[in-house]
Parts: sequence; structure tokens; C-alpha cells
Amino acid sequence: MRAAGCVLWRRTDSGGLEVCLVHRPRYDDWSHPKGKLKRGESGPAAARREVLEETGQHCVPGAALPTVHYTVGDRPKEVVYWAAEATGGTFVPGDEVDRVRWLAPAAARARLTQEHDRKLLDALLVAVPDAPGA
Repeated sequence: MRAAGCVLWRRTDSGGLEVCLVHRPRYDDWSHPKGKLKRGESGPAAARREVLEETGQHCVPGAALPTVHYTVGDRPKEVVYWAAEATGGTFVPGDEVDRVRWLAPAAARARLTQEHDRKLLDALLVAVPDAPGA
């Protein structure tokens, strides 16, 4: 199974960095926006679509982040990620994602459910110029 996603970020008015996390009620977890590629869809296009669908935010993908591999049931899953700067939009809760939170890196690290998502956050902090440490 192939999927794509983004570690979505924005600058605060004071110049700090915030990361957007999504809550999926089906799994009761906090993660980065991601989803399966549609037939013929590129990874970056799928990542932008998933960010918009799950967070309501438009974004500009930037640096590639580590690819994550794990198993869902008995099927292998590969998720390719990018750092993506949010450029605006409005969140509307839905069945797939019912909440989003914009958090400072340290708070995001504490809220993330999976360890591989924390590693993506670490990679974002390296990839984004002048990112404050967590």
C-alpha cells in the first residue's frame, strides 16, 4: 500500500514554529496528515490533497522527509512524507479527522501517538531553516 503525507508547519507571529497534528477518531490517535495515493497520482499531489482534505489547509511541499514503512493488518504500507508550509485555509471536522491542533514542537512531540511520527518531527526541525529546537 502506497501513501503520502506532510509534516505541516507554519510560523507564529513571533517567528516560532507550529506543527499541525490531526486526530483520527477511528484510531483515537494523533498523527501527521497522510493518505493513500489514487491511481496515477504522484506522491506530492497526494500529500497536498490529503493535507487539504484532513486539515483544510493549502500547503507548499518542500524538503522530502524520511519514508515510513509499517504493516497494517498483514499488508506492508509505505508512506512518503514532505515538510510542507501551510499557506491558509479553514478546518472543518469530519468522520476521518475530527480535530486538528497547531502545537509548538515540544508539545507536538508529546501529543503524537507513534514513535515514527516523532522522528518525522525531528526531520522537519532539521529541514526547516531557523526552526527552533523542540
